[in-house]
Amino acid sequence: MSTDEVESTFFQRTSRWKFILILLVLALIITVIISLGVGSTPVPLSDIVTVIGKNIPFLGGHIDSSAVTPQNEAIILEVRLPRIMAGVLIGAALAAAGVLYQGVFKNPMADSYVLGVSAGAAVGASVAILSGIGFVFLELRLVQIAAFLGAIFAMFLVYNLSRVGSRVPVTTLLLCGIAVNFFLFAVVGILEIVAGNQLPDIVFWLMGGYSNVYWKDIFAVLPFIIIGIILAYFYARDLNLLAMGEETAHHLGLNVERTKQILLVLASLITAAAVSICGLIGFVGLMIPHLTRLVIGPDHRILFPTSTIIGAIFLVICDDLARVVATPFASTLEIPVGIVTMLFGAPFFIFLLKKKKQSYSA
Repeated sequence: MSTDEVESTFFQRTSRWKFILILLVLALIITVIISLGVGSTPVPLSDIVTVIGKNIPFLGGHIDSSAVTPQNEAIILEVRLPRIMAGVLIGAALAAAGVLYQGVFKNPMADSYVLGVSAGAAVGASVAILSGIGFVFLELRLVQIAAFLGAIFAMFLVYNLSRVGSRVPVTTLLLCGIAVNFFLFAVVGILEIVAGNQLPDIVFWLMGGYSNVYWKDIFAVLPFIIIGIILAYFYARDLNLLAMGEETAHHLGLNVERTKQILLVLASLITAAAVSICGLIGFVGLMIPHLTRLVIGPDHRILFPTSTIIGAIFLVICDDLARVVATPFASTLEIPVGIVTMLFGAPFFIFLLKKKKQSYSA
């Protein structure tokens, strides 16, 4: 069987996947625009359209924004737009990484927790919070840098522990990842015990959220996430081959071990960059690729970009809920978005899995 024949077995029953991607991009844009009006202070849609249009190059000079109050303009550009863009970026990153992890492990239940990446980030962030050092490098605070380095360190630790000669068996990798994950979260538990007055800061970071994310934070991690996602997409064909089995992929000319190494590094890099500015947000990398596969199918050439966009939409909506749910009780109170993804992610996942279980073909 040739590689072209293998790929043809993955190609979707619909040839309209490009149209689907366009619809998803439009849905994302609409979600962002609507989300700009959501919060304790409602902002009219007309103000949102005016302010956004005003800041579009070559178009802003033709738009009269005199009817928009300075307060609403500040809310849109300085408060809500940065956190919404953070939601788009982080949701896309976690979903993309989830596709890579699930493709490498050939397991729809795999995510960043499998390799201890999230646990490594948690240890790094906790240590940085306890240190109390206000260090900043390339617009990244020490907590963000430590979380990034902790996540990368955890991935390399798991990978090297699971190495058998020149090979890294998937089963060994999974088991080492689970063991390291538990160990690192035990370390986090110890750090929480000795944290004292800094315990709330650690707990809040572990819950996940980006209420304190600014434009500089987004721009600092943007290159890692965008470049990582773009590079990963070029391995969509290789993920299709891996799904046929490592032995089959090897006979079809794929360097299996090297491909797994590259994909795991890319997935961990994307995840590390995302969690470094938002804390631990669960379920996105696990649920979105799985549910998208149920609807779209297993072809990674389509699954990867669609999951990425759906992940962005999903996290933006979750952040809207996090901002709105607590508003009737206190205008300054909000639920961390990580809690929302877990509360709504699990029931939705079970519902869709049950509804689509007959057509699941991953």
